[in-house]
Amino acid sequence: MKRPTVVALYLPQYHPIPENDEWWGKGFTEWTNVANAQPLYPGHHQPSLPADLGFYDLRVPETRLAQADMARAYGVDAFCYYHYWFGNGRRLLQRPFDEVLASGQPDLPFMLCWANQTWSGVWHGLSDRILVEQVYAGQKDHEAHFEMLLPAFQDARYLRIDGMPVFKVYRPTELPEPRKTISLWQDMARAAGLPGIYFLATHSDAQWNPLELGFDAYVKVPRLLRRREWVPFPCCWPRHRCRSPLACHRTAAGTDWLRADSRCLRVSSRQATLRGRTRGPAFGPSSRPLRAGMMLNWS
Repeated sequence: MKRPTVVALYLPQYHPIPENDEWWGKGFTEWTNVANAQPLYPGHHQPSLPADLGFYDLRVPETRLAQADMARAYGVDAFCYYHYWFGNGRRLLQRPFDEVLASGQPDLPFMLCWANQTWSGVWHGLSDRILVEQVYAGQKDHEAHFEMLLPAFQDARYLRIDGMPVFKVYRPTELPEPRKTISLWQDMARAAGLPGIYFLATHSDAQWNPLELGFDAYVKVPRLLRRREWVPFPCCWPRHRCRSPLACHRTAAGTDWLRADSRCLRVSSRQATLRGRTRGPAFGPSSRPLRAGMMLNWS
């Protein structure tokens, strides 16, 4: 059996930008959230602090080289850099990848994922606060977006399938007229001398068909609430084990129940989650063009 290509998602939030300084305070990066994390239930390993590379800054070239070396050592074949294009040419967090592209280092294959979603304060309990809205400004904007990405698509390091650079869209169902946009980009890619673009989508439904929207395949990812979910008390089970606050009970299926006031936190173990994930079509024969995805150490 041929070894699958392992691609790690690469989030560029680990360096300061003026917008985050304005929204959350001077020097804010994702490390601020990491270091402030608190355990929610017995055995919850938080904060999960960095080891080998410390609290790195992605603006530092040596950091990016060390990440690539570590990836190779642990069997990761490529990075998938998150890319933000909010419409009308607005980008954020672009510096790390722009420097990777301009410098030619690290010499590790890569691809891009368009994280096409509105930024809000949801991770800080401020879901109604809009920071940057994702807009779709029409054909001219899609053309400008493609032209901005073309140097990356032409880079020899770019990950390809049948010669086509692989481009992933994080929220495919939010893209207006996806077939029209994909067709436009395919025409532009061929005009630029590429054989086309291999379009991936991200979706959590095993029955979703990406071909209907013009995508070539999709990556099935777990719903975040599959491992952790608040359940009203006393509707949780087993009720008799959750009568006192902070009481905890682990079922044979590998699920923890933790009572906190009027709610219970249901937490599935990683083993139980993986058992559920590996029964789906992403790990066996399927009529859908599916690429298996895993979310490791998400807690």
